[in-house]
Amino acid sequence: MRANNHIQACHHCGGIDVHAHVVPENFPAYVGSRLPPEWPSMAAAQACHRHVMISGKVYRTVSARCWDVTKRLEDLPGMGIGLQVVSPMPELLSYWMAPADAQQLLRFLNEQIAAMVAEAGGRLAGLAAVPLQDMDLAVRELEHAVRTLGLRGVEIGSNINGMPIGAPALDPFFEACEALGAAVFVHALRPAGMDRLVGPAALQQVLAYPGDVGLAAASAITGNLLVRRPGLRLAFSHGGGTLASLLPRLQQGWSVFPALKESVAVSPVEQAHGFFYDTLVFDTATLRHLVDMFGAGQLMVGTDHPFNFHDRTPVARIEAAGFDADITAALVHRNAERYLGLERTAP
Repeated sequence: MRANNHIQACHHCGGIDVHAHVVPENFPAYVGSRLPPEWPSMAAAQACHRHVMISGKVYRTVSARCWDVTKRLEDLPGMGIGLQVVSPMPELLSYWMAPADAQQLLRFLNEQIAAMVAEAGGRLAGLAAVPLQDMDLAVRELEHAVRTLGLRGVEIGSNINGMPIGAPALDPFFEACEALGAAVFVHALRPAGMDRLVGPAALQQVLAYPGDVGLAAASAITGNLLVRRPGLRLAFSHGGGTLASLLPRLQQGWSVFPALKESVAVSPVEQAHGFFYDTLVFDTATLRHLVDMFGAGQLMVGTDHPFNFHDRTPVARIEAAGFDADITAALVHRNAERYLGLERTAP
């Protein structure tokens, strides 16, 4: 089913949330002779919840809002959201599977997302997933998702089986994204540094995710990604993670170390101002700092809805940060319109 690309005029109906996730109610049966151990499945949990099972273990317990469009849409007005951009739960990106297996699963997910968008009557937009462990398959799936299914872009991990997103090997994929006008959303995935944390597994989301996103964004700068692909619309989850703290050091290092100056073609600060970032930092002072660091034209609402660890008052948080009306409107919806390539509608 093709996504309905009639997007509501969000000037009137609220903000645009670029960071929200989908888990299907059921996963497809594997088509093949040897079921991959990582192939996901669903198991019953308490009312209106299901367990996502991966490699024989409960990966996460999720609510019906992950797949039920009606329930999902009920939450949006209270959050101040008029349009929500949905993408797969990152663990479903499946870069560690055999490419053909991953492609089979991701095609199903992309079709599910397109069906949800079509059902939502202009209140949802979708981002695809592609098997980046195989460049040809990834580009083909991206083309199918954008041209056939009508999705607005693609979600990718902060690393591809350990490969940083700034690596030259990924350039054919980013070239295809640029050519298709597909927005790219970088989400933390299987982050580095878990061995340095003390405490329960939830610390992966709380502390390790922002670290991996910051390194991913830094790799895009030191890899000159936007210098090579200036038309690419690239966004980073979780406020860009640690990048706001790394950027002054990277800029100073660029001015001090000749090897860095030679390898990084454009100043780190200038490159960072070309990325987009979500506002998912849970703090108004941090939000003001991100606007100072990255520019008022680069931040967009992000919530992580409908997972439990999500921002329930994203628009109110922006409105409480003390920005003027123009910057507030930019953060609430205008920047996301530009990022998603949506037609502007007169207020």
